[in-house]
Amino acid sequence: MKIMIRRSPETGLSIYVPKKDLEEPIVESERESLWGGWIRIANGWVLDLPEMAVDTRLPVTVNARRRGEEE
Repeated sequence: MKIMIRRSPETGLSIYVPKKDLEEPIVESERESLWGGWIRIANGWVLDLPEMAVDTRLPVTVNARRRGEEE
């Protein structure tokens, strides 16, 4: 699924899922740099993020895979 990751002063890192009109803060991540690992958002979803450069600028739109969801 396509998600947008951004940084805001109020919530820190958050994601937006356009197809679900869902915006949630990122509450936990496998890696400090985010990329190539999983993230957990406030509603409990766990998403796998693609490998990207550590210095990737935000906001950015990426393809993520929700764990436990088959394609």
